[in-house]
Amino acid sequence: MVDTTDEWIRSRTGIEKRHLVSEGEATSDMAANVARQLLERSGKSPDEIDLIIVATSTPDYLVVSTAALVQDKIGANNAWGFDIVAACTGFVYALETGAKMVESGRYNNVIVIGGDTMSSIIDYTDRNTCVIFGDGAGGVLLEPSENDYGILDSILHIDGSGHKYLTVPAGGSARPASKETVEKRLHFIYQDGKTVFKFAVKNMAKVSKEILDKNGLVGSDIKLFIPHQANKRIIDAAAKRCGMKEDQVLINVNKYGNTTAGTIPICIDEAWEEKRLEEGDLLLLAAFGGGFTWGSMLIRWGGIS
Repeated sequence: MVDTTDEWIRSRTGIEKRHLVSEGEATSDMAANVARQLLERSGKSPDEIDLIIVATSTPDYLVVSTAALVQDKIGANNAWGFDIVAACTGFVYALETGAKMVESGRYNNVIVIGGDTMSSIIDYTDRNTCVIFGDGAGGVLLEPSENDYGILDSILHIDGSGHKYLTVPAGGSARPASKETVEKRLHFIYQDGKTVFKFAVKNMAKVSKEILDKNGLVGSDIKLFIPHQANKRIIDAAAKRCGMKEDQVLINVNKYGNTTAGTIPICIDEAWEEKRLEEGDLLLLAAFGGGFTWGSMLIRWGGIS
């Protein structure tokens, strides 16, 4: 379908394989699976969940939120929720939002999920995008803590002038679906790879270093650096800027590709399963995405009760 080779993909992106949803599966299905696992691990019932936030750029439907579908699928009868659209930075945006909801004192159990079915908007004849993206989702359950755990600080940015470099050109109110938009393949994701790469290298590294400096920290203070998994070269540049050693940086882009809002929570889950996280560890998250959006977050890991 496209002019590429396994060697070309590995050498330029670090990606070795990717995963796709089964036929008939959508973002809400992955997100609901994540939510069920969170309930099982935390020992909570669906009725204890107060709020569900889903970060996604590939909702099941344009009008119905993915959060609403997850609420229905897991039977969280007392919850409300909404979606956040911030491309690859979506999970960090959603995590900040969910944490503030808990800090308000009105909500005790908030599920935050990042996930995307990128295969639904990929043109598999476009080498600029089809070799990069995969499907995936992950999430966390937030609750109040009496200790100094959770989000310690965050720096979040947006620059809408970058919208034209990474976007799905048609399907929204600016350019509704028509025979012309379908024929021109405008419902697939478009990326100006060189522009996005330059922006990502500069700004993800900058915002990662900025949050460390702001909090009087250096790279050696961080247990794990968990960056958005778009490209190994971008991750390496950010890690180098922050003075991180290789064993401090979590990289799984080789196994999943870029799952957009799903990359960071999938990384967190893998770090927990591999017992790389201990109570009190400092984590640094960083991401960039279409929009443009980018940001960093400093977390003191509280573990799972």
